[in-house]
Amino acid sequence: MNATDPVVFLLDVDNTLLDNDRFAAELTARLEHDFGKAGRERYWSIYAGLREQHGYADYLGALQDFRATSADEPALLQISAFLLDYPFRERLYPRALAAIEHLRTLGTAVILSDGDIVFQPRKIQRSGLWDAVAGRVLVYVHKERMLETIQQRFPAAHYVMVDDKPQLLAAAKRVLGDRLTTLFVRQGHYADALQRAVIDPAPDVIIERIGDLCELALRDLHGLRKRAVAAAALAATTQGSSAEPT
Repeated sequence: MNATDPVVFLLDVDNTLLDNDRFAAELTARLEHDFGKAGRERYWSIYAGLREQHGYADYLGALQDFRATSADEPALLQISAFLLDYPFRERLYPRALAAIEHLRTLGTAVILSDGDIVFQPRKIQRSGLWDAVAGRVLVYVHKERMLETIQQRFPAAHYVMVDDKPQLLAAAKRVLGDRLTTLFVRQGHYADALQRAVIDPAPDVIIERIGDLCELALRDLHGLRKRAVAAAALAATTQGSSAEPT
């Protein structure tokens, strides 16, 4: 590819642009404060069940089901307000907005997120990410299964997918092949995923933090890809027989 090719950057949200782990930790603390340890554990058990059933994070759905097991109506209303009014802009990673601004000088920046149809869009709006990409926002249940629709919505000669989950990047790469550059941001609870499992194909590009995108130019992609392959090969040799199957 070259700098004149039309490029679409597909940007994940949770633990890519925004520290969702910190949000979850604060929600956990609030649940325990308001409902005790048993209530906290009950909420996250409901949440895990809904995620297993539907395939995406549903904080509000979990709260709705949690309501049936709690008689503390005032506390329920307060935790609802906590979720809806949470200051997600304060949880953006350093230089996240600058990274988006930089990518918009190179091509079209699109938010591509998994999640429910109410809370996840609100999170994107309250964080400032919606405005940062001029409303180019897609939220799906399983975004890796929506690649054909994504291409129809935002046609391009080449795509760059930026995500904190290398397994998802690999799934998209197997579909789009050379039309997709996969960029793994080593942040959040998937940061050590390449050391814990064999990811095939490995990410084309690996960066340590989202702000590193500010240093990326289209002409650098080829060189970055070579360095990422070398890094993945080194990681594979160091993990040896401890690697887990995908």
